[in-house]
This record gives sequence, C-alpha cells and structure tokens, in this order.
Amino acid sequence: MPRLFPVFTPVAEHSLLVEFGDRIDRAINDQVLALDAGLAATPAPGMLETVPAYASLLIRFDPLVTDAVSMRRHAQALIGPARQAGTTTDREVLVCYDPDLAPDLDPVATATGLTRDEVIAAHLSGRYQVFMYGFAPGYAYLAGVPPALHLPRKPAPLRGVAAGSVLISGPQCLVSTLAMPTGWWIIGRSPTRILTGDEARPFLFDVGDRVRFRQIARAEFDARSAR
Repeated sequence: MPRLFPVFTPVAEHSLLVEFGDRIDRAINDQVLALDAGLAATPAPGMLETVPAYASLLIRFDPLVTDAVSMRRHAQALIGPARQAGTTTDREVLVCYDPDLAPDLDPVATATGLTRDEVIAAHLSGRYQVFMYGFAPGYAYLAGVPPALHLPRKPAPLRGVAAGSVLISGPQCLVSTLAMPTGWWIIGRSPTRILTGDEARPFLFDVGDRVRFRQIARAEFDARSAR
C-alpha cells in the first residue's frame, strides 16, 4: 500500500521528521523548502532548528518546552499548496573541463553514447538547485543533472579526489570542498570557493538556491585557483 504524504515521524524525544516523498523531485523539495520557510517565519515554541533534505525536513525542538505532537500540529498548520518557499538566489559556479581536471569526462561520454563536447554542453545546460547539505562541510547536493548524463555510481570509489572537483551521479551534482574519496564521476574542476571562510556565512549556497555552471579556460582556472 503506497504511503500517504506528508508523513510525520517522531525521532527520539527531541525531533520530528516530516517526509513529503521518497524520491528526488523538484516539486517534493519545494514542499520541504516551503515548510522550512514557514517555520522560519513562524517558529513553534521550543523549536531549535530545521534541517532540510531532498524529500524531508527534520525539526529539532527542546523536549522540556514542547513535544512531537505539538510540533506536528504546528507544522501541519503551515503546510498548504498556496504557501511559497523562501527567497532563493541565483549562483554561478565556474568549471574547467580540461582532461587532467576531468578524468571521467571520456568514460562518461562512452557510457552515455555522447561525445566529450556533448557531455560538457549537457552539463552546462542543467537547471540546478541546492536540495540539501550533507556528508562533509559545504557539500551542497544539487539536483538537475540532465537525464542524458544519469549514470549510477562507480563500482568502487577513488581516493584523494581534489577539492573543487565537479561530480555527477544519477540526477545529482556537487562541487567537492575537501580532498576525499568518491564514487561519483569527476567531469571537471571549479575554482569557485564554496567554503567562504566567513563565520556568519560559511557556505556559498543556501538550500533552495539555483545554480548555473559556466565553462572557463585553463588559464582562468589557474589564475583563480592561485588567489
């Protein structure tokens, strides 16, 4: 029997998980962002923070002030088709697709039946949106990879992948912020700083922001990376 969304699930004694779906979908994520914006504008007594993800929102609260039942009532009152998500911002991320910065560009071309230039063009044409943060500091998961580039993860991860690598897997894309292993496909590298160094705003993106990639030449990549 299919689940009827939204689904409200207490998590321990201090949180409530609100699920709007079970897949990566822009319309589902819009509902997550709308509730997140609604709670920011009208917080419930005892609410501590909200954590948006692809299809769900975790609401943390002080169990000495409120409980999951009260938090559910408050959240339900804010859910509705007419409610809009908060303000989003358009962001630009630079990317260089030179071979030594994009070791998986040719394998992706082979796997998808596209040429190298067609893979680049498809990636640049994507309409990306920040759906969530996770896994590592500044790891903004972007949905919007064109279907022609949807590939499963590699069978085994590669170690020591450089920070700034532009990665894709299925409908998702991200720009790595640390050198670490990944099983995603490495199709470029970006000099754009995702970790800002600003304590008040540590990451470039907010959840819900729209992102466009812009191709740059190697000379510009080297110049920007040296700053």
